[in-house]
Amino acid sequence: MPKEIEVKSVLNKTKKRDSWFLDDYTFNPYSSCSFNCLYCYIRGSKYGINLEQSLSVKTNAIELLDKQLSNKAKKNQYGIIVLSSATDPYLQVEKKYQLTQRALEVILKHRFPVHIITKSDLIERDFDLLKEINEQAILPEDLNTLDRGTIISFSFSTLLDEVGKIFEPGATKPTQRLAALEKTVNEGFLTGVSLMPLLPYISDTTEQLDLAFQTFSDMQVNYVLPATITLFGNGDANSKKLVMNALEKHYPELVEKYEKFFQHGSQMPYYYQTAFKKKMEELSLTYKIPNAILKYTSS
Repeated sequence: MPKEIEVKSVLNKTKKRDSWFLDDYTFNPYSSCSFNCLYCYIRGSKYGINLEQSLSVKTNAIELLDKQLSNKAKKNQYGIIVLSSATDPYLQVEKKYQLTQRALEVILKHRFPVHIITKSDLIERDFDLLKEINEQAILPEDLNTLDRGTIISFSFSTLLDEVGKIFEPGATKPTQRLAALEKTVNEGFLTGVSLMPLLPYISDTTEQLDLAFQTFSDMQVNYVLPATITLFGNGDANSKKLVMNALEKHYPELVEKYEKFFQHGSQMPYYYQTAFKKKMEELSLTYKIPNAILKYTSS
């Protein structure tokens, strides 16, 4: 059972809007994450090896959000709210607590735009609310070219269920995610893919990348945001340790390659990142899918 907690604030103003996710504010109704992705950047000793066991529900989140958004709206400080930056907004507990759904009602009331980032098909439940936000939200002046108040990104590190089961054991299966992605596109939302982190030698191969981009092109997504993997720490609850453990069990032939990648830090080597960027730009052109949200809206 998740722990129920009360917090002092739930709406966070970002220091600088990220050019990919366009976040002016972030909102996280839950703390930690039952999807338990091994590579997740929030991992560490704070939440333990099994993130689901440290899951918390912010029971006063809606009341606080209403108060904070009311103050922002009075000052005309409109901006895109990302749900969620540190956890998924559609965890399994959302079916019971409905904090994300209630938060969207409050966001609609105050007419703020949203960017939903999720691995779950539960988002389909809130399509009606998201359509109202899409029509009624007030965009910040410098993002008026978006011309809509709802952005929806589905997160993938692989399209294969058997790979997802290893590295994202608590998340919705990639095949179910793809079905939800297609429905979201068909509903007319500004919809794309956060293709990250791609797993070296597993989901970044030419075969897997072509499969992914062809699939997203066929679905007519509006953008794909690809990124490499970052792994931290050697403690039992750290992402680097957990991914290496999974490789030893399921891909022992890759252990030495990953050890070389991360022997000097948490980032992939410079030569890999340079080649990765070039490859992603080529795929973006080949499959005619913009690699940024604003590139789609300006095309």
